[in-house]
Amino acid sequence: MIFSSIHGKDDVSKYPQAIQTAIAYLKANDFAHMEPGVYELQGKDIYAQVFDAETGAVSGRRPEVHEKYVDVQFLVSGRERLGFTPDTGEYEVDERFDDRDLIFYKSVENEGFIEAVPGCYSIFFPADVHRPACASGEPMKVRKVVVKVAVALL
Repeated sequence: MIFSSIHGKDDVSKYPQAIQTAIAYLKANDFAHMEPGVYELQGKDIYAQVFDAETGAVSGRRPEVHEKYVDVQFLVSGRERLGFTPDTGEYEVDERFDDRDLIFYKSVENEGFIEAVPGCYSIFFPADVHRPACASGEPMKVRKVVVKVAVALL
């Protein structure tokens, strides 16, 4: 997992080219004025999902993983807590949606949390369990962008 900001001094040239492409896209667009939807950067290999969500209690958000894509989660507006922990391979699956490359776990252990503000991005690899859209204080509407990067490109 990587946590940073498009406003920081992070040297993205050390990341794989596909991740650099995702971060460059985040820096180059004004997502506050874009319509929610899916935007292809490189077909199904790299694409962005722009959407609005409501944050909520940790207990109401499920931990998730992806096998075929890396998530580059970017916060456009609002505040959000994101849970994270390594995938031990021993967590019980709650639901699995192969067509969406989405696996929800019933519960996880040793979960940490990060606080995201506008401009922050989190990169979650297949070995990173993550729990997005947790409230930081009171629940609120947030605008997010998730750039999906095919693992095959790394």
